[in-house]
Amino acid sequence: MPAESLRWETIEALKNSKKGKLRYHADWVEKGEDIMAGCNEVLSLSPLSGLIVKRLSPRPLQKTCSLGSFSRDSSPGLGEDIAPSLSSTSSVPSIAAQSTVLSFPPLVTSVKADPEQASLSPASDVGDESNVTDPEQDLSAVSSPTSPPTISLLSPRATEMAGCIRICEEKHRAKAKKELGLRQEMQEQLVASVASRESEQLKRFEEFMELKQRQEYQSMRDMMDRETKESIGRQEKLKEEHRHRTKILNLRLREAEQQRVREAELERQRQADGRERLRNLNTIQEEILQLNQLLEPSTQPRTGPATPELTDYITRGNQLCSQVSEVVRTTAEGEFPSVEDMTSAERALHQMRTLIRLMQEETAKAQERRRKEQEDEEESRKQQELQAKQQEEQKKAALSAKEKARKKGLQTRAEDSTLKWYRELQDSAAKCSQSLEGLNSARDVQTKKLRMELQKAATIPVSQISSISGSQLKDILDKIDKLLSGRSVVSGGKSVSISQHPQGLDFVSYKLAEKFVKQGEEEVASHHEAAFPIAVVASGLWELHPRVGDLILAHLHKKCPYAVPHYPPMKDGTSVEEYQRILGYRVDDSGVEGQDSFLKRMSGMIRLYAAIIQLRWPYGSKQGADPHGLNHGWRWLAQMLNMEPLADVTATLLFDFLEVCGHALMKQYQGQFWKLILLIREEYFPRIEAVTSTGQMGSVMRLKQFLETSLRSRQISLPKGQLTSSFWRS
Repeated sequence: MPAESLRWETIEALKNSKKGKLRYHADWVEKGEDIMAGCNEVLSLSPLSGLIVKRLSPRPLQKTCSLGSFSRDSSPGLGEDIAPSLSSTSSVPSIAAQSTVLSFPPLVTSVKADPEQASLSPASDVGDESNVTDPEQDLSAVSSPTSPPTISLLSPRATEMAGCIRICEEKHRAKAKKELGLRQEMQEQLVASVASRESEQLKRFEEFMELKQRQEYQSMRDMMDRETKESIGRQEKLKEEHRHRTKILNLRLREAEQQRVREAELERQRQADGRERLRNLNTIQEEILQLNQLLEPSTQPRTGPATPELTDYITRGNQLCSQVSEVVRTTAEGEFPSVEDMTSAERALHQMRTLIRLMQEETAKAQERRRKEQEDEEESRKQQELQAKQQEEQKKAALSAKEKARKKGLQTRAEDSTLKWYRELQDSAAKCSQSLEGLNSARDVQTKKLRMELQKAATIPVSQISSISGSQLKDILDKIDKLLSGRSVVSGGKSVSISQHPQGLDFVSYKLAEKFVKQGEEEVASHHEAAFPIAVVASGLWELHPRVGDLILAHLHKKCPYAVPHYPPMKDGTSVEEYQRILGYRVDDSGVEGQDSFLKRMSGMIRLYAAIIQLRWPYGSKQGADPHGLNHGWRWLAQMLNMEPLADVTATLLFDFLEVCGHALMKQYQGQFWKLILLIREEYFPRIEAVTSTGQMGSVMRLKQFLETSLRSRQISLPKGQLTSSFWRS
């Protein structure tokens, strides 16, 4: 405690003071020592004084009953009080000299019990620690005397001096006790003040520490605020950079979007321009085809035989048509015609118009010449015609006689059921044509315009049929089906529908059938593989609209009666030219077309018919029966073999039919088909050779080679241009 430390400091101060050096013993008289002799000696406290004070520090100071113990337990203050009293009696004569020794038994007993500890001399301070008696035992010995007091008889003077000393001691003890109490109170007050001061200092220290903590906290807070501000600044900077980059990206995206919009607009413009060029190309093609029809001999006035100049015009017209068709064919793959293609087509159209003008001028000149010669030649022509008729009748009579001798049951005409079916188709087509008289002969501009639009909408898609892709054929068929179903279609940039006129459906059906047969007559005749895409579209329309199929057959039979098969007989009163038209020849004022041209057209139409009977529209309904299937092909072949062969015609048509339809008939009828092929080679082919002249053996040799190859390999290969499954996936 603070009070104890202060007490030790007080005792250390008393020890080092002059008063602390005073020493007094009660047995000085007995020993004959001078009372004041110790004043001149160096005094010191016993080393046991610290232990005694430590022992007595928590308790109030106790009174001792012996002088020796008092001298050892006295405080520094008490020593100071005793010193003057002793000095005041220094004048008194020595007690040892005047009287006998008066001893106090308790004190003597206490001192004698341990003479080494009772001495306060320096010699006792330097003794061995092992010989020092326990202070508690000494205190118990001092405070509790064991023997009764011993009274020594002294002289009155010594007794008085001892009493005075005792009284002085009591006074000084009381005074020392009082002063000691005061000092203790002062010490306690000092300790309290020091404790209070220390407490205040502790509070100040705590406040200082709190202040320091607050300052550190504030500095940390400031540092965190600075870091937060810096972080916020960095975030703002990053946000600003992000906004800047976002702005740049948005600008780039906007530019990309604008670029995409511009490209899309350019693409739309390109598509629109391409579609416009395509429409113009189709219009140019149609106009060229129509102008080319004006070059054909059937459309020319009857001015006599064709001149070399007119033949050149026709050849040049066909070349221009082929040139435009080639441009259309190259652009039929889904791409639009280029500007160069349009320039080439327009150039061809301009040349065609120039060609027509030149031909018309040439025709007018020829007509003028013929008009001058007509009067002179009229009589000679009549005579020649009469002679020719007579010679023809004679030849027919002779030929009929020879044929009757050579016949073995073959017919010269078709069966009655076949002829009935043929006449029904022709009557239906004639009625349809008659119902269109009002539309064809209309003079108002609106009706003429509608008629032209309907004709374009029907014929242009057929002209665009090619073997490019199956999707193109599907689009063409859908467009024609949409037109025949009464819905509006776009043709030449205008919307047109058959519902705009009462005879619209009959007109479109009739023109479609006419166009399909014309495609076989021209396109298929020139390109044999074109028969299949045209035939499959015709078969699809036939399945969806049976009336169109009947009209196709009627037109086919009219232009090619061998497709029935039917050999029309020459009736009475029928002219030779008219009869040749009935047989399928083109007859005009320049005369009858050549045999090669005739056979080429007949071959194209027979090939188209052979392709139609074996093909079926792949996207149609497979549940119903085929409207005109392979059974009609078998009927045609059987009927053909039951009739007498015609020179050059029968061999050509049989070869074309078998080359196109032979593979399908072989798969359908198998053994029966090979019996029929064997019959043709062994029995019917010799008849063909018998009626064929030496200059017409080309078609006969082709048929013979085909029959021998097929019978030898027992296989007929697929025709060229056959549509495969991969074609319909394109």
